[in-house]
Amino acid sequence: MADPYGVSEVDEENGLESEPKPLTAEEAALLRPRLVAFSPWHVIGAQAGVGLLLVLGVWLVSGNPIWVKSASYGTVAVLVPAMLFARGVTRRHLEPGSALVSVFVWEFVKIILTLAMLIAAPRVVDELNWLALLAGFVVTMKASWLAMFWRHRRMASIAVV
Repeated sequence: MADPYGVSEVDEENGLESEPKPLTAEEAALLRPRLVAFSPWHVIGAQAGVGLLLVLGVWLVSGNPIWVKSASYGTVAVLVPAMLFARGVTRRHLEPGSALVSVFVWEFVKIILTLAMLIAAPRVVDELNWLALLAGFVVTMKASWLAMFWRHRRMASIAVV
């Protein structure tokens, strides 16, 4: 019995998968539209947009400049490390192993930078409001799920057409 994508065969006697067979040009052409190309920059763009909307909402609702600065700093504490991470992992790597190591290293750098920015927050923002900072931080960080959802829906609608 063949895999629906023609990638591997199943040995009927043993029920074990055999070695994957290379795709033909026709099979690859049929599979290519189903693949979802996704860049970390899409996520960062969505996070920046949602963070900006949050900061504008805080400004419109409260009118308090301290809250606006705190929410803005929370948003920036997500975006700056994420941009550094995206820049690091999107560089070309010659070997798959080095690409995997790169993801781990840049994720570690991202975490350390995020923690450093949060620790520095009281020194950077005068009269810091932790609740507003936390709102900016959490909403901006969780916007990554929206970015993936929007991208998936867009690709699904393209595949249907």
